[in-house]
Amino acid sequence: MPTSVRVLTRAGVPLPLGVVDKVGADLDTRFNHRVLDLRKPAVRAVFELRAAVLEGFRRAFTERGFLEVETPKLLRQGAEGGATLFRVDYFDRPAYLAQSPQLYKQMLIGAGFERVFEIAPAFRAEPSDTVRHITEFTSLDAEMAYIDGAEDLRTTLESLVAETVRFARDRIGRQGNPLADGLPEVTTPFPRVPFAQCEEWLGRAGAEQDLGTEDEKIVGARAVQEFGSPFYFITDFPTAVKSQTFYAWRRDDNPKLTGYFDLDFRGVEMASGGPREHREERLKANLVSAGFDPANFEAYLEAFRYGMPPHGGWGFGIDRFVWALAGLSNIREARLFPRDRYRLEP
Repeated sequence: MPTSVRVLTRAGVPLPLGVVDKVGADLDTRFNHRVLDLRKPAVRAVFELRAAVLEGFRRAFTERGFLEVETPKLLRQGAEGGATLFRVDYFDRPAYLAQSPQLYKQMLIGAGFERVFEIAPAFRAEPSDTVRHITEFTSLDAEMAYIDGAEDLRTTLESLVAETVRFARDRIGRQGNPLADGLPEVTTPFPRVPFAQCEEWLGRAGAEQDLGTEDEKIVGARAVQEFGSPFYFITDFPTAVKSQTFYAWRRDDNPKLTGYFDLDFRGVEMASGGPREHREERLKANLVSAGFDPANFEAYLEAFRYGMPPHGGWGFGIDRFVWALAGLSNIREARLFPRDRYRLEP
């Protein structure tokens, strides 16, 4: 039993946001007063899960011989064109916030760093205002050298995800976190669903049209029905769908197909990746066909000039993964202080 009470600081009244009552507040009110919102045990539970997911991934990557790296976030040129880049003033010239560490991951492969991963912020200047998109997000990126096709990447990624979910469930379960009971049982291998099969399910076979949000939901429901697994790969993306992804390897036996894949979880894309083009001349040709000037990528291309092994990797959305695992209504709830097209504070 306590024997005394000492007031350290006095709280202002009335509170702008309830922290113990069961009446919910709208998201804007919660984010406007985020410090109070974060005092709620149910909200803290999300970030205990997030911390466990990050720790689980780091442990799993390290056990597989990956080196954690840090790449620049201020760039002269974006990895995927300029439409979704944030421009900033960099002394006497323009620069851009990184939307992906893609080019640097590949350059490190050329430097002899055979397995690398990075967990870091990324930025996309997309005007999206949906429950699954956000402007500043945390991306988990990995790259592997000396791969023997896309299957090497997929088997590695699925083992990382399965091990991380098991680790997170155990970690937060021992903390008494109620979210532990909702984490899925994960078994490997994950089902592989060719892109052409997805098009058939959508009733547009041969259209070679990228999957939108509603398409992913339909495919996800069908995949779970067919295979019983919440995780599944969508494989063999057509070159027409990945035309702007100039670093994507095109199949030698069928240039209309790439080795690219998505990892989806219950109808939501979590990761995207595949084998990269490691031959400089083909890479230059891909840049030109995508509408880019190879002269603007000279530092990147130099890495391919002096010996580049076959390699590949993926980008994985941490915020989206936590949002999906925790069953949240909005991806913004998976970040401490979210940023979107309307919010720059707190």
